[in-house]
Amino acid sequence: MTLKLGDIAPDFSAKTTAGDIRFHDWLGESWGVLFSHPKDFTPVCTTELGYMAKIKPEFDRRDVKIIGLSVDSTSDHDRWAADIEETQGARLNFPVIGDDDCTVAKLYDMLPAATSGDAKSRTAADNQTVRNVFVIGPDKKIKLILVYPMTTGRNFDEVLRVVDSLQLTAKHRVATPVNWKQGEDVIIAGSVKNDEAREIFVEWKEPKPYIRIVPQPV
Repeated sequence: MTLKLGDIAPDFSAKTTAGDIRFHDWLGESWGVLFSHPKDFTPVCTTELGYMAKIKPEFDRRDVKIIGLSVDSTSDHDRWAADIEETQGARLNFPVIGDDDCTVAKLYDMLPAATSGDAKSRTAADNQTVRNVFVIGPDKKIKLILVYPMTTGRNFDEVLRVVDSLQLTAKHRVATPVNWKQGEDVIIAGSVKNDEAREIFVEWKEPKPYIRIVPQPV
């Protein structure tokens, strides 16, 4: 089964660098970002984990919980964390799942279900599809899926921007246009007919009947 937007994020139990968790219970009523790595001690992922640690307060401010995953053991993660802090100048401040049996990677369709073998015997290239970002809502549904190649570092500022859009559009009947940032104008959702839009938004700019632009709701 291939995961799609709107699907319930699969629940699981796992060991993490912060102790054992049950994923849905750990999320609680918060938003969540789960992002995955093919192997510990890989260069691009080292930079990503360090940067995420630096900007985690921005996710905290939005009530978004961060959790990483790498196809190695939590003891390896702990050793990797020392390298991350030394080279990136940031200590890990969120849990990282130990997925040395590939259980979660397979559950989230990042590796084939038939994948087997000890993590120690697998290379980063073997696990190269474990490079996903999932944004999960308080309803436990998947709101965003991004998949990156191993050679391209992820843009977590963009993930933060998408979270802003998702949280805004979950609360108000609007959509966000191209390159939208917090505080900029938005578009009235197509599902809102004009009579209803007048009650909600009063007035709007309308370059075309299907493009109705209003200030960002508070």
